[in-house]
Amino acid sequence: MQIEALYAVLSRLTGSPVVELNRAVAVAELDGPEAALAVVDTLALDGYRYYHSTRAELLRRAGRTECAAAAYARAVELAETGPERLLLARRLAELQPDRVRSR
Repeated sequence: MQIEALYAVLSRLTGSPVVELNRAVAVAELDGPEAALAVVDTLALDGYRYYHSTRAELLRRAGRTECAAAAYARAVELAETGPERLLLARRLAELQPDRVRSR
């Protein structure tokens, strides 16, 4: 609760959408993934890789598998390092087990 409140203050002071993304993670811990998605989906961070990976994880937790897969795919596209790309691709594959088996 305190962490979310501190992020809320920091967000008001900075106006930073990245700070607001971090606040959304705290919101998810307090109020669940749908509440956090309500915050995340207002942010204009399409080119920011952590936006997509955060959104994907929240969607996965909310049981919205197709949307989570699309967000993970976008995060993979934006990943800047091999290990990061590998982790995100693995998460994506976990959501699409039939696609992995058919290859």
